[in-house]
Amino acid sequence: MVKCAVIIVAAGRGHRFGGEMPKQYRNLNGRAVLRHSLGVFCAHPAVSCVRTVIHPDDEALYNAAAEGLPVLPPVYGGATRQDSVRLGLESLKDEAPDIVLIHDGARPFVDFGIINRVIDRAEKGDGAVPALPVTDTIKTAVKTPEGALKIEKTVDRSALWRVQTPQAFPFKDILDAHEKAKGRELTDDAAVAEEAGLSVILVKGTEENIKITTSDDLTRAEERCSQKLPDIRTATGFDVHKFEEGSFVTLCNVKVPHDMGLNGHSDADVALHALTDALLGAAGSGDIGLHFPPSDNKWKGADSAQFLQYAVSLVKGLGGKILNADVTLICERPKIGPYRLQMTERLSELLEISASRISIKATTTEKLGFTGRKEGIAAQACVSVAF
Repeated sequence: MVKCAVIIVAAGRGHRFGGEMPKQYRNLNGRAVLRHSLGVFCAHPAVSCVRTVIHPDDEALYNAAAEGLPVLPPVYGGATRQDSVRLGLESLKDEAPDIVLIHDGARPFVDFGIINRVIDRAEKGDGAVPALPVTDTIKTAVKTPEGALKIEKTVDRSALWRVQTPQAFPFKDILDAHEKAKGRELTDDAAVAEEAGLSVILVKGTEENIKITTSDDLTRAEERCSQKLPDIRTATGFDVHKFEEGSFVTLCNVKVPHDMGLNGHSDADVALHALTDALLGAAGSGDIGLHFPPSDNKWKGADSAQFLQYAVSLVKGLGGKILNADVTLICERPKIGPYRLQMTERLSELLEISASRISIKATTTEKLGFTGRKEGIAAQACVSVAF
């Protein structure tokens, strides 16, 4: 599997924006501008790690913006954007990604579609840059002696494109290109790649993927958020584990005494696994095995609460609010009723929602199938999330 890292460049001071607070930390629909893009990249199933390059004076602002998200510690940027990107790339050497996406922290409306397109192209060995064709008529102009701008000529726009971020590249190639370009001032990472002779392909961008440069841009972004229709998503999850020797089973992070245990790589909590899958589904972020592969010994015997908390953080990072959770445990034994209240309270803590929004049910399969033969336990979960 290709390992994909992300660098988010957020070390700028935003002089064109004005004011004391850098634009990437301004409030946009209840969250910092930077958190919008952080949340999207953290939730994307193909992204293995996210690192932000920040200004040394902004550490407290960054920590507040990134709170609760599964990101790498930030690194400090340099005097120019190009210096900052290079420092970010160098900081990822130990992570050894195959490809890297480089994104402007002031572009809050990046989506999975753009990310998918640049990753797909970079996996083929090219650089990939999202872009849109120039549709306005373009003129060149010169100043008259009085200071007016006089049209000189009309430019052929057929070959002109407006480029965006994230820009994706094979990691070793773009790192080498940036190190060779040290001390030069190039406008974006594609220009650095071009100077190094790398192939860079344009892929489809979106009009929504704007960069906030001025206060007017932020106003337009706020208007876009206010006009957005409610996005209510419902997703499901399902999991099974077979019985093995033991003296208890863990269900909804509660130990239930039993004459058997459940077999699994982690603690085999079928309820939390199903619920985690449901939340990841609502976030469009794959499944639990993608984020916590059973082939990784790090998760052997792990408390499944951390899987659920991770999924909750991804949902919140995308601006999501969990509305309710419904869990059905399917088994002949043990009896769930005596532990239902304790399970509900524990899920309330983990999901950070009221217990009144959580339902835990138990049923049997009328002695049919593996659960009917008392060979294991199954669980299904359903969640609703508002984005």
